[in-house]
Amino acid sequence: FQTRRTIFIIALSFAYFSKALTGTYMKSSVTQIERRFDLSSTHVGLIDGSFEMGNLLFLAVVSHFGAQLHRPRLIAAGCLLMAVGALLTGLTHFFMGFYKYDTVIQVLQSSNVSIPACVDPLKTVDMPEIQIEPSVEDNKESSSHMWIYVFLGNALRGIGETPVTPLGISYIDDFAKAENSPFYIACLQTITLLGPMFGFLLGSYCAKLYVDVGYVDMESVTITPKDSRWVGAWWLGFLISSSLLLVSSIPFWFLPRSLPKQGDETDTPTPPSLTLDGAESAQSSNQTIKLTEIAKGFLPSLKRLLGTPTYFLFLCAAILKFNSFIGLLTFKAKYMEQQFGQSASRANFLIGVLNLPAVAVGIFLGGLLMRRYKLSVVSGAQLSFATSFMGYLLLLLQFGTKCDNRPVAGLTVSYNGSASRHNPSQKYNLVHSVYCNRDCSCSPDEWDPVCSDSGVTYVSPCMAGCLNSSGRGKNTVFHNCSCASTSYPPGSSTSARLGQCPHAKDCTRSFTSYMAVSFVLTAFFLLFFLFQRSCITPDLKSLALGIQTLVTRTLGGIPAPVYFGALIDSTCLKWSIKKCGGKGACRIYDSNMYRIIFLGLITCLSGTSYFFMIAVIVLLKRQFWKADRDIELQQRKASKESGIMAQLETQEKSGAGSTSPKLSSDKTDSTGVGKDLEG
Repeated sequence: FQTRRTIFIIALSFAYFSKALTGTYMKSSVTQIERRFDLSSTHVGLIDGSFEMGNLLFLAVVSHFGAQLHRPRLIAAGCLLMAVGALLTGLTHFFMGFYKYDTVIQVLQSSNVSIPACVDPLKTVDMPEIQIEPSVEDNKESSSHMWIYVFLGNALRGIGETPVTPLGISYIDDFAKAENSPFYIACLQTITLLGPMFGFLLGSYCAKLYVDVGYVDMESVTITPKDSRWVGAWWLGFLISSSLLLVSSIPFWFLPRSLPKQGDETDTPTPPSLTLDGAESAQSSNQTIKLTEIAKGFLPSLKRLLGTPTYFLFLCAAILKFNSFIGLLTFKAKYMEQQFGQSASRANFLIGVLNLPAVAVGIFLGGLLMRRYKLSVVSGAQLSFATSFMGYLLLLLQFGTKCDNRPVAGLTVSYNGSASRHNPSQKYNLVHSVYCNRDCSCSPDEWDPVCSDSGVTYVSPCMAGCLNSSGRGKNTVFHNCSCASTSYPPGSSTSARLGQCPHAKDCTRSFTSYMAVSFVLTAFFLLFFLFQRSCITPDLKSLALGIQTLVTRTLGGIPAPVYFGALIDSTCLKWSIKKCGGKGACRIYDSNMYRIIFLGLITCLSGTSYFFMIAVIVLLKRQFWKADRDIELQQRKASKESGIMAQLETQEKSGAGSTSPKLSSDKTDSTGVGKDLEG
């Protein structure tokens, strides 16, 4: 049986690792899914929240009835369902055609063909010697609804995850000794921390690969991983994670319904027939009684729990904190891409190797401090608040680690290269009301950026007023760009190359500072959750943690990605346009507004939570001060009563001593009288 226990611990650890890897891989693929399905950040946030929707839908049912069934097989079924969900998400790629993106470049057999960008695209298509790449919407429009399969796959993964955690922990508690159970659970949590790290590393690797890798000639791809149209092989990671989840389900099918307790002398499990028959008979005879007892015991406990001011205030703080954490985790990589010009691959890699290990460091240090110094409840709450608030102050420093908007003519700067504030109502007027490209008949929906030698990016070669080109594929260079000459001294080069211009050199220094601050604040930030041990009584701890998980995931895990995505969408400067005329994915954001809104929302949510945390500390101090005062009064009363009793005893003793001589003297007198009478 010890072998089976070991197998269960290893299998459950691998299942925890696999589900954590898959969940964080979904977070790392947000940008790729957004571009592949031509969605806004709001829609991607809804897809990301579908996991919590599916999970919470069956959490209560599985947690209650799962303990009465074959728990290892339920865990196996959950892992299998997660594997199916991940597989469905990945297979969506194969239901669609090849990915095509907006571009005026077509790789031709001859490299000597010159592409006159400054012409009407409709007229250009009629020219036999020049081919224009079809619009991405022609291919995507018929597949635009396919994101629903990603939504359903993620929801299935959430449903499958439901039995793994509660039933796995309860199974361990049933067969492990009381002193061994915390060790096993700690091992599970340690292995689980490795899952997010490998999930982001897998996301980094897949983001480097082109979405149709193996099916298209990579020389025909004219975009790079830093381009806003680049889509990595997002589907590959879901197929890998699906395989891991499928493998993790296999051992649970062969484990028994229950295992004997460690240290049991007989070391024999209950016979299956007795177990099944006994369970069925007990369930049939006591079902009504159990439901009645649960209802009678649950509602008063819930009322007493929510009626506890410290717990209710902590719950409010936890909801706000969890909202900020989920929003940060979901769109952190996207923020690094837009603010600092990093590719999705590098952003995911840095999160995996820097930020997630910082989470482990923070949890370890928090537990070490609580155990080493044996802090009281109030002291532990104060330590949690202080360290978390230090992380909050570091978060404020990130407002200063920034990169300015890239100079994009007509969007962030004027055509002469001077900066101007973005005004959405004048965006296209600014593009078309300039003399350098007024004869080009450019489409306002184009997005095929080129970088001039002056460092200014133009939305397309046509918008730059380019008349001819040389080279092929990624090496295409456009010449005689009339708009580029407006920001140059006369006689300078007027050429432009494919792709956006890079950020300024000082942006690298800002990014280094950002990552350093991010590492430290991540370690401090999560110490907030040490707070929970200070706010609940032992008899309500299980219920309190269950309610906290349910409420925070419902009010944080589901809505946070949606409204974070909606606010991010509000900073978009240039949208792709679908064939039907609707907005697709955003091509470029106002990085200054993005930073202010993204960090401002996180700061606002976290800052508000500290008001509730301060109130919790005040109530805890008052509660324990009152308890200490009551104890002191009781001690004083007890000491006073003991003093009175001692005084009474002393008086009794003294009274007894004073009456004894009198009696003796009386006795002497009587003796003497007797003798006199005898004499």
